[in-house]
Amino acid sequence: MSIVFTDHRRDTARWAQLLHVPRAAVELYLDCEVIDLHVDTFTWPRVFKRYDIAKRHRPWLPASAFLNQVDLPRTREAHMAGVVWDIVTNPRRPPMERARETLEHVAFIERTLAAHPNDFAVVRTASEYRAVRQLGLTASFISLQGGQAVDVSLDAVMALPDTVHRITIVHMTESRIGVPNTQPSRADVGLSDFGRDFVRCLVDKRILVDLSHINRAGFFDALSVMPPHVTPIVTHTGVTGVRPLWRNIDDAQLRAIANRGGTVGIVFHPHFLSEVVMTCPLARIVDHMEHVCKVVGDDFVSIGSDYDGLITLPRDLPDITYQPRLVAEMLERGWSETRIRKVLGGNALRVIAAIRP
Repeated sequence: MSIVFTDHRRDTARWAQLLHVPRAAVELYLDCEVIDLHVDTFTWPRVFKRYDIAKRHRPWLPASAFLNQVDLPRTREAHMAGVVWDIVTNPRRPPMERARETLEHVAFIERTLAAHPNDFAVVRTASEYRAVRQLGLTASFISLQGGQAVDVSLDAVMALPDTVHRITIVHMTESRIGVPNTQPSRADVGLSDFGRDFVRCLVDKRILVDLSHINRAGFFDALSVMPPHVTPIVTHTGVTGVRPLWRNIDDAQLRAIANRGGTVGIVFHPHFLSEVVMTCPLARIVDHMEHVCKVVGDDFVSIGSDYDGLITLPRDLPDITYQPRLVAEMLERGWSETRIRKVLGGNALRVIAAIRP
């Protein structure tokens, strides 16, 4: 079954007019490999059993809050080259049940995307990504948001299918692995012994280690466990150099990721980007990206939207189909085409290839 969507390549001037951006911004966007490192849309079919991700939805809450920011038709309409679909774990469930449900949800994502072979394909490696892109499909990676999904044992990690290419080792709650940055009173508590073994296990299984959400002590503990040649990632965050906040990472952490050849995905949630609660201009996304470029260079920043992850969105970016406005902002600031290509997808693909060529 093919997804029905508007192919804006057929009339770039019209899309530019609809978005109120220069045609050059749309054409450059369409010519880039656009990869989002963190999208939570597959959460909602679990919460609402009749929620059909293959149908087109529209944001219906102020600031496009919480959900309806992405679906399969709009993913194609936004001309996404690659999307990392995340599985969010319910930490209140018993450990064995979490592991079982994780495997079930991996299979659900695979089945859902397999129903649309003319538009999507699940990929595990950079080479599979390139093959899928040659066919014009959207390459789909599968990841886990929260290592507690499989923290029942290291055997549960090893039993994960190869389609799981990345794990955010700590999410919003403390687990056997470590402590999230939501708990400032435990900011000095690093990884547990199990957490260190967990990271080693991910390295052995060639699963990308995502250091979003983890507290600063755990962040550096994880890096100390990883061999120097293994590339880490932070898929969705802001930076304290622009917005000082518990959720964001500082310049020392940026340098630590860059020194290992990783990349930092900039989140789209306004509260992490600026001193607001609900919304802000999308220029704040580019402010954070620009800060990363200033501190460590163009090679270490990417898109990590966190779409549909209980976030709001910038007021001029109400859903995924408005992303050429980011390119318009980048061009307005004098960004080079080379930098834009790297940030939109080149850096993400390089990091994926470093772990899974």
